[in-house]
Amino acid sequence: MTATKATTERRPRRPVRRRGDRIFAGSAQGAGILILVILAGVAAFLVIESLPALTAPAEEIPGGEGVGAYVAPLLFGTLLAAVIALLVATPLAVAIALFVTHYAPRRLAAGLGYLVDLLAAIPSIVYGFWGIFWLAPKLVPFYRWLEENLGFVPLFAGPTSATGRTMLTAGLVLAVMILPIISAISREVFQQVPTLHREAALALGATRWEMIRMAVIPYGKSGVIGGAMLGLGRALGETLAIALVLSVSGGITLNLISSGNPSTVAANVALEFPESSGLDINTLIASGLALFLITFAVNMLARWIVNRRADFSGAN
Repeated sequence: MTATKATTERRPRRPVRRRGDRIFAGSAQGAGILILVILAGVAAFLVIESLPALTAPAEEIPGGEGVGAYVAPLLFGTLLAAVIALLVATPLAVAIALFVTHYAPRRLAAGLGYLVDLLAAIPSIVYGFWGIFWLAPKLVPFYRWLEENLGFVPLFAGPTSATGRTMLTAGLVLAVMILPIISAISREVFQQVPTLHREAALALGATRWEMIRMAVIPYGKSGVIGGAMLGLGRALGETLAIALVLSVSGGITLNLISSGNPSTVAANVALEFPESSGLDINTLIASGLALFLITFAVNMLARWIVNRRADFSGAN
């Protein structure tokens, strides 16, 4: 009896969950399941509506060469514009994040952080108008200089677009649009660097930049990569700004400063859908399915990269 009683006393008691906790847990679980159901529904819709185009003869698809030939230039243009935006925005966003967290005075850092975050609230159409009416004309002399001095590089072979509505301009507009995403995530990561890591580097005689290079950047590298991938996902799905800025002529080309540019999937759907019917709509949905798969893969990769450091605690 004594041993049984002692065993019973040592058995840990299950915590009592209050009604509010149960309601909140059930609501959170239901919301998570609902998101998965909606995502599955979107995927199922895209697959079902794409089947007529995927199974139709090639000559019935716009262009007469099949779905693959129709979607390939659009995917190429989408990835090209997004990669340009990523290459331009990531270094600038990291530099802004480092300045805000480690160089700027506190009052200036707060204001600058709010100002950068405000860029995310500007509608896409405003960026489109800014790109087509101000940025594109301003870049034409620069594009001519690139053609004259770097024309031997396929990226700047020319002839230069007279309007400046090129793939490079579209990429720069996207770079400004994804800048607040990457910058915000980078700031949060850099602010979480353990204080002892920074103080240890400074105590060893490191300058501020050496401390950042040895302690801050290695700690926040995966977070910066994750933020860049999230920004890439945002750039892949941009529609209106690209539709306004980019002068489309179709085809796959690496020339970034000419008037001959491939369109993007989202912009092509927005421009072609109002005048499409029948199999043309199914073809547009098939291109949307390809974009959905690419964006889903990019965001999953970003989530995996961010979660790699979730268990790292460091010194507090």
